[in-house]
Amino acid sequence: MRNTAFVVLALMIVGLAVCSYKAMKHDKSIKHSLALLLLALIPPIAGNLIIIASTSRLPALIGCYVYFLGMDLAVAYLLKFSLDYCNVKWNNKLAISVVYSLFTLDIIQYALNPFTGHAFDVRQITVGTAPYFQTVPYIGQTYHRIVVYGFFFASIIIFAVKARRTSRIYEEKYLMILLSMLVAGIWESYYIFSGTPVDTSMIGFGIFGFLVYYFALFYSPKVLVERMLASIASDLPDALFFFDGDRECVWANRQALELIGNESGNLENVGPMLAATFPKIKDIDIDREWKTDQVIGTGENARYYTVEKHIVTDDKGIFAGTFVDVTDDTETRRQLATERYNARHDSLTGLYNKEHLLKSIREMLRKNPDVPYHIVFLDVNEFKMVNDVFGKDFGDYALRCVADWIASDMTENCVYGRLGGDTFGVCQPVAEFDPDRINEALENFVVRKGDKEHHLLIHAGIYQIDDPDIDVSVMFDRARMALSKIKRVYSHIAFYNDSIRETMLWNQKISAEITAAIEERQLIPYFQPIIDNEGRVVGAEALSRWMHPEKGLLSPAAYIPEFEKNGRIIDLDKYMWRCACEQLAEWKTTRPEMFVSVNISPVDFYFMDVRLEINKLVREFGVEPSRLRLEITEAVMMSNIAEKIQMINWLKQDGFIVEMDDFGSGYSSLNMLKDMPVDLIKLDMAFLHDSMFNNKAKTILKSIVGLIDLLGMDSLVEGVETEEQFIMMKEMGCMYFQGYFFAKPLSLEEFEKYCDNAAA
Repeated sequence: MRNTAFVVLALMIVGLAVCSYKAMKHDKSIKHSLALLLLALIPPIAGNLIIIASTSRLPALIGCYVYFLGMDLAVAYLLKFSLDYCNVKWNNKLAISVVYSLFTLDIIQYALNPFTGHAFDVRQITVGTAPYFQTVPYIGQTYHRIVVYGFFFASIIIFAVKARRTSRIYEEKYLMILLSMLVAGIWESYYIFSGTPVDTSMIGFGIFGFLVYYFALFYSPKVLVERMLASIASDLPDALFFFDGDRECVWANRQALELIGNESGNLENVGPMLAATFPKIKDIDIDREWKTDQVIGTGENARYYTVEKHIVTDDKGIFAGTFVDVTDDTETRRQLATERYNARHDSLTGLYNKEHLLKSIREMLRKNPDVPYHIVFLDVNEFKMVNDVFGKDFGDYALRCVADWIASDMTENCVYGRLGGDTFGVCQPVAEFDPDRINEALENFVVRKGDKEHHLLIHAGIYQIDDPDIDVSVMFDRARMALSKIKRVYSHIAFYNDSIRETMLWNQKISAEITAAIEERQLIPYFQPIIDNEGRVVGAEALSRWMHPEKGLLSPAAYIPEFEKNGRIIDLDKYMWRCACEQLAEWKTTRPEMFVSVNISPVDFYFMDVRLEINKLVREFGVEPSRLRLEITEAVMMSNIAEKIQMINWLKQDGFIVEMDDFGSGYSSLNMLKDMPVDLIKLDMAFLHDSMFNNKAKTILKSIVGLIDLLGMDSLVEGVETEEQFIMMKEMGCMYFQGYFFAKPLSLEEFEKYCDNAAA
């Protein structure tokens, strides 16, 4: 018996070591706790092995120490494994400290046993002719057994609770581990109280280790899984048909039988009924895997299916049967079709959206390289006013009316869509384009909804594609640029031409050259004299001129409108302010009373701190702020009025004189005149032209001049072209005058000469 137990225990030690190593190589998260548990089972088995093999007292005593301390280690890692495997969170620090203390105390008392003899001793017995050694327990051994059994039972309780609370599919693996623990515990208890000479209970612990290794890493409850899979398959939305090796249907779920109209549930005729339902699969070999799409019905009643056949083989790879999986893709395909439509079409009008329109035009041009096409850019003018006056619902309805008109006027050779907002785009063969018909339609485009009616002003810019390789968005840009011509021609249609292209290229050229022009001082200030009511030159307005190296002297009209659109006007304004300060600094001794007016564009207030920039310049050149007059336009005050008024007040506090330019040319109102804290109002020349022939206009002009004077402001009339105008405005009480009657804008040399002649 001794030899048999020795061999079995030795093999178990080797087996547990191998299992621990393999567990560490596994990919399950429990591998660390499992490997430590398997290693912890080796010392008590090894200790028992030493006891069994011992024929003298000392080896048996050593074996007992290994055995007892090994049991401490084993139950400690058994508890850790139980907590980890059963997903029990143990965060009570006090309880954890108590556990460590109990094990530590047990180790200490065993360490003291050789000196105190309080824990245990061994005695020799003879069985037959062979000597065996048994443990003689004292009080220390009783404490050890309480600790070991306490934690052993704690692990049993953890597994029992987990098995009770888990689902049936996992219940079995917890119960098997629990059962093996109970068997090992009962076996160990039997040895303790039976007094048998050889402790075979360690065999139970070894078997427990192997069972834990298997159930923790490899066990799968096949019977329950098979039942659950059958239940799941029955409830799947797919229709499933299973055929055996003889091509006879052996199982089909409810969805499958309903799909083929098999109300009886008889499986004998399932194959023919399946083939009749899906005609495409009639001639396909049942033993071959395949996949096909099937459509049943037409139009809105059509249903879409994906039918797949799969081969089933046994463990040896021998053909065992097939199964057919039928998936109803109708809703998915309808949803994809809807998403695809929404991705390509504008949600309001139903036309192509911008991205898909550009892509479709590019594709059409590629497929028809020999067909000449027009790109049409349609713009609904002043559409914001439509929304403001009639409401957004009417505005949306108006856009849908435009979209419907476009769609109704197009053939299958055209591509059209909404570019965004109130703009639409069309690509149409030149042969199908009728400008007279389109112009007539746009001229009479009236939208009616209920009691609301409005005539939409729609303009069309046309670009005939001469280079199909350029980007389609560039084509639409060119068609849009053609709209600028409509302002000068009574028509709803304008064609892009070379002059527009040249203007575009010119604008690009000067925008790219502005930085170098400033650095090289190609931009120079011209000065238009300002005369007081006694005929003296008291100042000048600084106006820019560009001495272009290729084009010669350019007037502001050649570059300022473009700079105002692209924002480069900021750089030009800052440069002109600097030029004015430089000149005022030079005039400190020769013309100390002379002032210079400079323009501040509306854009300047949005992209820089005007007050900071102006003050930096006058400090840099040592110029009195009152000699650098600041001209703002009415447009500056069209937004953030309170903020702009505050800015003007700050500039006046800094010593600057602020003038309002072009009063009367746009949004002028008496209310604005009342609120503006400016020092001087410049009256637009439009007043002068009308006042010479219209007594009412003359009366209004005289009243405004008087009102300006009563408000404590000075008035300056610009655009004076005749002596008659000068005399009339002087009699009305105007303080300052400017215009070609006195002088056009002059170069610095010409201006200084003009001043000297006027003084003489």
